[in-house]
Amino acid sequence: MYIFPGFGYFKRVPHIPHGDTLDKMVPLQKRINDQFDNLEKHTQWGIEYAEKYTKFVKERSEIETNYAKQIRNLSKKYQPKKNSREEEESKYSFCRAFLTTLNELNDYAGQHEVIAENLSSQIITELSRYLQEVKAERKSHFHDGRKAQQHIESSWKQLEGCKRRFERDCKEADRAQQYFEKMDADINVTKADVEKARQQADMRHKMAADSKSEYSNYLQKFNQEQNEHYFTVIPNIFQKLQDMEEKRIERIGVCMKTFADVDRQVLPIVGKCLDGMTTAAESIEPKTDSKQVVESYKSGFEPPGDVEFEDYGQAMKRTASDTSLTNSRESKQERPTGKSKGKLWPFIKNKNKITLNSHVRNLIEGSGPEDFSHLPPEQRRKKLQGKLDDLNKDIQKEMDQRDALTKMKDVYLKNPQMGDPASVDPRLTEYGQNIEKLQFEVQKFEGWLAEVEERMPSKSDNRRSGLYETQNNTAVSSNNCAQDRESPDGSYTEEQNSETQVKATINPSIPTTSTPEFDDEFDDEETLPTIGTCKALYPFEGHNEGTIAVAEGELLYVIEEDKGDGWTRVRRNEDEEGYVPTSYVEVFLETNAKGAMTYI
Repeated sequence: MYIFPGFGYFKRVPHIPHGDTLDKMVPLQKRINDQFDNLEKHTQWGIEYAEKYTKFVKERSEIETNYAKQIRNLSKKYQPKKNSREEEESKYSFCRAFLTTLNELNDYAGQHEVIAENLSSQIITELSRYLQEVKAERKSHFHDGRKAQQHIESSWKQLEGCKRRFERDCKEADRAQQYFEKMDADINVTKADVEKARQQADMRHKMAADSKSEYSNYLQKFNQEQNEHYFTVIPNIFQKLQDMEEKRIERIGVCMKTFADVDRQVLPIVGKCLDGMTTAAESIEPKTDSKQVVESYKSGFEPPGDVEFEDYGQAMKRTASDTSLTNSRESKQERPTGKSKGKLWPFIKNKNKITLNSHVRNLIEGSGPEDFSHLPPEQRRKKLQGKLDDLNKDIQKEMDQRDALTKMKDVYLKNPQMGDPASVDPRLTEYGQNIEKLQFEVQKFEGWLAEVEERMPSKSDNRRSGLYETQNNTAVSSNNCAQDRESPDGSYTEEQNSETQVKATINPSIPTTSTPEFDDEFDDEETLPTIGTCKALYPFEGHNEGTIAVAEGELLYVIEEDKGDGWTRVRRNEDEEGYVPTSYVEVFLETNAKGAMTYI
């Protein structure tokens, strides 16, 4: 019936009849005390074992936390630095694949942080609290058991005292009776002495009868308490201890199952991270990367012409070829600035050593005049086009700010109590001057660009050799597409429209232009602008401070990208915003000059 050994000793406790010895109670009480000692040791060992398992889970959680920290540091260490080299690396597919791998690895580290957090909240905290309750319950049960043992032992001692008193009174009554009979048989004893002896004997017999009655009543009471003790109190205490032990064992089993489930829950997201790494590796295109190298370092120079034959047999009269590599210094100075076949090849010989041409060296070092005249024609055209794109963006930005101030001035004119319209004029003048300066710069760079394009040779004259003989014009066509998107004033408008479309798909009521809107009232607190949207792939409860709870499939606005810590800042409406794990959402950043960026 009970899991604890030795309880069978108490199931048949003998009834102690009147006059029977109570010496058998001593080994019986000793057996009970022994069982309590055994149970106390066993339950204490069970609690210590549960604490041992809690310590094991805690150390595992610390390992996961440290591992995630090291993975994050590793990913951050190899993230590209914010410099011009980053833009160069982003052109190559293998560099983009490595960056994607680093981002996926950062999300992978976030899943190990989730494992550590779930182990701490679902096992360590819960099991520690439960063990405190078990300790208190165990202490209470053993306290009740000890108290019951002390009570039965105290009753047994009182019963033993009643028995000994009854035994003593009986002996005293026998001696008094014998003395009375002796005095009554002696003829020499006076009648008064005999009467006194008789009265003494009667008194002793009465005391013995009272002791017998008291002993009998207490014995009956003790037998009832003993029966209740061994058949009700002790079994109930043992049963409670057994139930407590079974619950402890069951709780450890549940914790072990949770230990496995915590890992299993993050496997889908870990699998997505690994799939992302695989997809990034498969997206590497060696041929495209090699064509990018050709496009990046294409000089635009024409190959040198054939070396003409010089006849030394006619009085040392030699005619230098305008297209030869051995042209004289005078012929070089007199060479026209238009299309010519006399330009030097990027590699020239100087004192039997092959060195880089100064044009290529300046291209690598990134130094030179404002018009990039130190660069080869093709590289110069690209630099000028990039400069024009930057200037057009600056002009558009200044125009947007000027338009915003113009609207503010209109609001002030309609509502003078909100501000002085004249206070905005200096800023409007400043923006106008900046726009004029930038437009002048645009005209200057457009002139240089037109000059370069006039001097560049036609594509039909270009001759390739070696590895790049079959090169196509993929990169050039992409630049032409960029030029086709220019508006008449030189600014790009297609990207801005695509940003508007992305916002409109989420909430048509949200303003779609980058120009601030001014109503009759202004908010004192500035909110972060929306830089994209995201869709929740998994539910997130967001218990910690600074986080926000999201439901699976919910659409939110992105207001801050992942800074490498595995968290993205999102907004549900004007009043609800917070952080969510980057690996839990699919982010769609708004398009910009570099194109749309989408990651999971």
